[in-house]
Amino acid sequence: MALRSGHWPTLAGAWLHLTVSFMVWLLFGALAVAIGEDLHLTATQQSVVVALPLLSGALLRIVAGWACDWYGAKRTGLVVLGLQLIAILWASLRGTDYVDLLGIALLLGAGGASFAVAMPVASRAYPAAHQGLVLGLVASGNIGTVLVLWLAPRWEGQLGWHGACGIMTVPILVAIGLFARVVQEEPPVHSLAGGAWWQQAWSMVHVPSVYWLCLVYGITFGGFVGLTSFLPVLLHGQYGTAPIVGGAIAALCGLTGSVIRPVGGYVADRWGGLPVLAAVFIVLALVTALAGTLPALPWLASLLMVMIAVMGFGNGVIFQIVSEWFPKNIGLASGLVGAAGGIGGFFVPIGFGLLREGTGTFVPGFLGLALVSAAAAMTVSSALRWRPRAVTQTPNAEGFSR
Repeated sequence: MALRSGHWPTLAGAWLHLTVSFMVWLLFGALAVAIGEDLHLTATQQSVVVALPLLSGALLRIVAGWACDWYGAKRTGLVVLGLQLIAILWASLRGTDYVDLLGIALLLGAGGASFAVAMPVASRAYPAAHQGLVLGLVASGNIGTVLVLWLAPRWEGQLGWHGACGIMTVPILVAIGLFARVVQEEPPVHSLAGGAWWQQAWSMVHVPSVYWLCLVYGITFGGFVGLTSFLPVLLHGQYGTAPIVGGAIAALCGLTGSVIRPVGGYVADRWGGLPVLAAVFIVLALVTALAGTLPALPWLASLLMVMIAVMGFGNGVIFQIVSEWFPKNIGLASGLVGAAGGIGGFFVPIGFGLLREGTGTFVPGFLGLALVSAAAAMTVSSALRWRPRAVTQTPNAEGFSR
């Protein structure tokens, strides 16, 4: 019933856009071991190659979010896919030295910008009462992390890492065709005249609740995408796993974090985002601390799967809150908050890599993430003060939180 209340082909097109884009975004993470061995990269250089698309994707999310509100989400989405195609062609035809890799990695960040496109596309196609569920469903397109982590090492084994990159041109072209065909064309939310673009953006960055949402999403989504992309390197360095094995474990973890995201949005719709989010951070801190003991590989894999599932659940909760607090500026808000998630994802592999080189173990990385999660749990009660005044806390007739 909820899906029939809006335009489901648009929802499907947004989901496909995000799925393919996440495959592009984490492609270097899936191929990091092979790339590092081919070009003789150090551990720090590998972590930079993995993390740089996450950082550029974070910055591009802000631009894409603004463009969706002022130029239209469909047009912006097609441009984002075009940039990804350029990056993939560059990676498949060149990428012969570290400088090349850095340039390609920056352009691969266009995959991360998809988030600021897919969310407003789906949001504007459905009524307010089902935003948590709908945004959770489209955001489950981060299952693209699972696909690329599972498939790319196998492609690399057959065709080399350049060939593995080249294969990605096919899903990108399919996504371009279907997105252009099935997604409804929505008029821009804001006029380009009179400086409204800058005024709206400037007013948004002065809202205290935006900073808090950026903080918590930087932990949940940053942890999800950063750790998932870095897992093949982490498992290879700590346990000596082969790239295919490390990719399979990372894919399984990414799968749990992706499919549970709509559940987080749905639960937040029913029970309210803030109390659910407090529980998320408490559980995340405990599980991450346990993973930091670096038990035997089967136990660690299980803990990682639970940890990333909790992060994915939290992602759904946070964007239910975003849609509730900023219904008229969902593109800009999702761009800013999504950017914080990408920046968090940049710091996770960089932090894990640097701490490993400095201490010889990944334990400090896990413990640091656990402490940050515990601190975030303590900020949730303060968020009630930052809640926008226009948002009512009275449940509607259907029992949802908005």
